[in-house]
Amino acid sequence: MTLLDGKALSDTFKQTLTSECKTLKEKGVVPGLAVVLVGSDPASATYVGMKERSCEAVGIRSIMHRLPESTAQEALLSLIDTLNKDPQVDGILVQLPLPAHLDSDAILEAITPCKDVDGFHAINVGKLSQNLEGFVPCTPLGVMKLLEAYAINPKGMDVCVIGRSNIVGKPMMNLLINAGATVTVCHSQTKDLKAHTLRADLLVVGVGKPALLKADMVKEGAIVIDVGINRTDKGTLVGDVDFDAVAPKCTFITPVPGGVGPMTIAMLLSNTVHAAKNR
Repeated sequence: MTLLDGKALSDTFKQTLTSECKTLKEKGVVPGLAVVLVGSDPASATYVGMKERSCEAVGIRSIMHRLPESTAQEALLSLIDTLNKDPQVDGILVQLPLPAHLDSDAILEAITPCKDVDGFHAINVGKLSQNLEGFVPCTPLGVMKLLEAYAINPKGMDVCVIGRSNIVGKPMMNLLINAGATVTVCHSQTKDLKAHTLRADLLVVGVGKPALLKADMVKEGAIVIDVGINRTDKGTLVGDVDFDAVAPKCTFITPVPGGVGPMTIAMLLSNTVHAAKNR
């Protein structure tokens, strides 16, 4: 069993991005990422802080907009319009989830596609489904880079993606199909989850349920990618996989933390630098 070390790989990506930012700066271009945080959700605030520090570390200018919970839809749309028009802003990220009174879909669609470094705009989603160049959601893209770094080629594999979210499950499905895999997507309405997971050469799990994937649901020699991040009552972070029981059956598996999480932020930085290059 080999651990897929996302922390080490993300550090390698950051070194490359630091060099690219330096080259851009010499040409008078400083990549800029605008991050919008509405409200005071503790988890969101933590994620935003990590992104802010990571930007500064590689040479991306982080432009923070912290807005009160009561921010109106029109005010948020107005801010996004201003950021769309700002030539110094290469990427725009609106931290999810938004407060319940805000229309998340409308907010994300307001971001111009060429600054949509999260890859959530319908145009970028459509490009991904057609295997055209565009911004790809950071977590699924990070998974693909992690597989590539360990010479794991999904072509011809039977893959099971557990979770159908717009952030992970659906774009993960499209990336794997584009890579030549045969993909089954399972979710809360799937009748016999175990029947699907036992067939899979590669499993990607991202639903937010600790220990959802048990050892008896995984065949010998499988590759398991755990996208879940859950905090236990003791305050520790765990994934969606029953790691200690599942790991011995795997050829490759991601740890939590230290697996997919660091790659998500690395891909956000990479998308922002790519947008700056386009500028």
